[in-house]
Amino acid sequence: MSDLAPPLRRVLSETGYLTQGGSPAASTVTICNGDERWRGTLEPEVRWRDANLNVYFKFADSPATEIVSTWQQEVWNNGSVPLLWVVEPHQTTLYNGFAKPQGGGTLTRARLDVFRHNGAASMHCPLGLSDLGARAGRLAMETGTFWNGEKRIDRREAVDAWLLRDIALLESKLCQAGLSVDRAQGLIGRAIFAQYLVDRGIITRLLLQKRFNGASLPDILRNRTQATDLFRWLMDKFNGDMFPSGTPIPAARHLERVADFFDGVNLETQQMSLFPYRFDLVPVELISSIYEQFVHSADEGAKNSGVYYTPLAVVSLILDQVMNDLTGDETVLDITCGSGVFLVEALRRLVRARAGAGEPTRAMIRDTLYHQVYGVDISPAAIRVAAFSLYLAALELDRAPRDGRGMRFRPLVGRTLLVGDAHSIDVAARTKRTSTARAGFDLIVGNPPFTEDRDGTNQTGASPPQPPRDRSLVFAERAWGFAHAGSRFGMVLKATPFFSRHAGKAAAQNIVDSLGSATLVNLSSCSSWLFRCANAPVVALLAGHRTEQPAKHLALVQAHWSPAGLRAHAFDITAGDVTTLHTDSWKRNADLLKAACLGSYDDMMLLERMHNTLRPLASHLQDMNAKFNVGLILGLGGKPAPKFLQGMPALSQLRSFAPQGELGPFRASTAHRPRERAIYNAPLLIVQEYMDDGAGAPRAVVACLDQDVVFTNAFYGASLPTEEAETGHLLTGILSSAVASWYFIMAGSTFGIDKRRLLQEDVAALPLPNFSSAATARARENVIALATSFVTNAPNEVQWRELDEAVFDLYELDDQERQVVRDGVFRAGWQWERGRLASVAPATSQELAEYARAFQSAVAPWLPRDGTLRMRAEICEYAAMHPLRAIRFFLDEDSRPPDVEFAAAADPRLADVYFGGSLADVLDGHEHVNITPDGCVVVVKPSARRHWLPSLALGAARTVLEQARFPSSADDTGAEPRPCNHAPVDEEVALRYRVGYRNNAGIDDDLAEWTSEGPWPEV
Repeated sequence: MSDLAPPLRRVLSETGYLTQGGSPAASTVTICNGDERWRGTLEPEVRWRDANLNVYFKFADSPATEIVSTWQQEVWNNGSVPLLWVVEPHQTTLYNGFAKPQGGGTLTRARLDVFRHNGAASMHCPLGLSDLGARAGRLAMETGTFWNGEKRIDRREAVDAWLLRDIALLESKLCQAGLSVDRAQGLIGRAIFAQYLVDRGIITRLLLQKRFNGASLPDILRNRTQATDLFRWLMDKFNGDMFPSGTPIPAARHLERVADFFDGVNLETQQMSLFPYRFDLVPVELISSIYEQFVHSADEGAKNSGVYYTPLAVVSLILDQVMNDLTGDETVLDITCGSGVFLVEALRRLVRARAGAGEPTRAMIRDTLYHQVYGVDISPAAIRVAAFSLYLAALELDRAPRDGRGMRFRPLVGRTLLVGDAHSIDVAARTKRTSTARAGFDLIVGNPPFTEDRDGTNQTGASPPQPPRDRSLVFAERAWGFAHAGSRFGMVLKATPFFSRHAGKAAAQNIVDSLGSATLVNLSSCSSWLFRCANAPVVALLAGHRTEQPAKHLALVQAHWSPAGLRAHAFDITAGDVTTLHTDSWKRNADLLKAACLGSYDDMMLLERMHNTLRPLASHLQDMNAKFNVGLILGLGGKPAPKFLQGMPALSQLRSFAPQGELGPFRASTAHRPRERAIYNAPLLIVQEYMDDGAGAPRAVVACLDQDVVFTNAFYGASLPTEEAETGHLLTGILSSAVASWYFIMAGSTFGIDKRRLLQEDVAALPLPNFSSAATARARENVIALATSFVTNAPNEVQWRELDEAVFDLYELDDQERQVVRDGVFRAGWQWERGRLASVAPATSQELAEYARAFQSAVAPWLPRDGTLRMRAEICEYAAMHPLRAIRFFLDEDSRPPDVEFAAAADPRLADVYFGGSLADVLDGHEHVNITPDGCVVVVKPSARRHWLPSLALGAARTVLEQARFPSSADDTGAEPRPCNHAPVDEEVALRYRVGYRNNAGIDDDLAEWTSEGPWPEV
């Protein structure tokens, strides 16, 4: 610490990266002290790291613009540094690490803002250190608030995006000049890999000059003879793994075009410009994305083969868990390794673990490479790229790779990297592992194909049962065959089988049953940036091998959409996004898995109550001798449309409660599967396939039509008996209500996971109340009256709320359940951009007050019945863009109703919120709920509104009650107290919160068991 310049130390302290004691905050901040192996000139003094993102801090006394420009070019090439801080004695400047370098010492595109350390703001520098802390301090970075306000930093401008664009253009130019796609890609690949070796000093400039008579790679490429010598030499050094023999060298004009690329000639204008790429800094894993682009360029069917580059964010997420306590002696297998992105990072981690605090030797690195890292793939091209990627990673780890022995490798292809079908290949026999090696592999990782198998090749008697056309679970089952009793798994799988109600459910549950422990990370909300081409949501399965009994609980983690994910490819996961589900509960009620991921404990409880006590819509329709049918498909198959369809009114668009516009006559000449005439008879309950957000909150689009209507497969229709027209309007009101929206986001197979789509089975499964109940007769009449009136006049916002309240009454929901449903509708809105932005917007004072009142209402039933105590809430008011929000709750000896107060927070670092010290020193951006020694309950969370939904206050209240509970002679439930975040609470304080427990009537024991909060407490 003493080595840090005083201005840098001050800036880091006032922005939360250093604690008040001067040490690095939490585990995310590192003082580099020269240990950071930075290959360029930057040599940062401090680093903040979160998963696969870095922020670097550099102190310099009035650095020249050209120097800073070089630093920014270096961090851009690194690809994982969205932000660079350059701290000077009197000011700090933030630079965009994802902005493409301009060259010539120009920084206008990369420079973000300047912050003064002292003195009054000026016109040229209006911002100070307090602004810097609020904008980009540690809490702003760790809570994601930084990304809400900073929209100039975008991963689409990072090095990998630009390099892929330039390579695609170069490939196009080569093909236009007469080179085949395969040969163009081969030339580009060889040249890029050669430049990697040159930039990293593995091939020295002296070697280029002496052996190949060229000062640089472009010089050599401009001479076909010299280029041929270079590529032959590389083939010899790398044993043909990357450069197979017999591949002809292209003509001189093609080599010239590639040489121009490396010299910085603009491929479109032919003008000289900066060549921004520094392959000594570009990560090796970028090769994988180049490989994917090549495959998709050469093969339009690559998508159907499931060939996708695995983003580093996913690799880090999985390996951080399955390799978190390595000895370094483990073996790693990827049975669908592609270009080796998992294997490269696994190699690095194994070597670091083996070396410990020391420096890895070449012998150690090569031994790890040759005996601990294994891969299989059906593509020979992918295996060659994987081999080269591993060679480069090994060279990176080697401190002195430039001598002759350091350049030569044993072949990997055919030994540890195998070309073949993972379903039939015998890895152990083919890899020639020694007899002393433990049977099976210690770590099995990968991203198997998860696209549809349109040929049905995975359905040949596969066990376990497989969902139609899905392949990822077949690969997962195959992976288990390579394991031993202590093996761990980390795999990316298709998400939809886990949230399905039918074939997918059986297959996914069978996979979990085959494991000894399992954690499922739902990544479906991040599909927009994770696998853009795949068009399929994914989960990460982290597991341990089954030895005797299957896993009893399934740990669940929800990764939410966030601006940080979209613009920086980072996951938004906090402590509140982790829960567990009893596997028996999942098997009994498939809806619970999705609700556990996307909802809360209270969503579980409400869903379970409905599941146990109410009948589904399909059952009610069956009572009326009706069912849902999918409409016809126009034109497909070329079959003539039946005569009974001609001239009938045809539904093309639907708004809530009525058709959109006039119903024109059916005129189509062909119709696929038109079905029977009776399915179009009125009264007709029509549900649109896709949800709509046009009403300000997500709603199913439903209507009850009083005339016969032809409808297409964009709708589901149920023809009701004539005497049930009123019931049709009742069902329309229920299906259009907040209760239905809540149910579809919590339990629908597709909505919220894959598309904004409702499956017919989702609609049919909606639990409905007892229509004939005398207690709900008035509510029933209200729903019918409202739904009928909306046929002619679409509802406004007030009328939508009236409908929701009437349906709440019909379902006999209590106040807390109504809040759970309202919050569920808000969650459902996250499927649209408007809702996603609302979820990450800072919570307002009004929203905090609603949270506080919900917390008070949850605690109130367990306070003394004589009214001698009340719970008072105090909301700490911080600036709108502050990264955190905080509420304190006090037990007062007061009989007045509980109130909510507001208190200004003078200290922006939250020191005024009593937490046994400075909160900024202990908080890592996650939720904190604690009881302080003086009996104050403190709830601190990131400022995003999604953390402050009133329904979440119910869970926070249970957490407090669990924290305060201590065993005594009067307490014979046998439940263990929930530990506090910090030191145990003083028992005298805890007794003020102590309560008894009741059984959960109507709730299965297995559901009560999985909840992290434990049984519900009651006076």
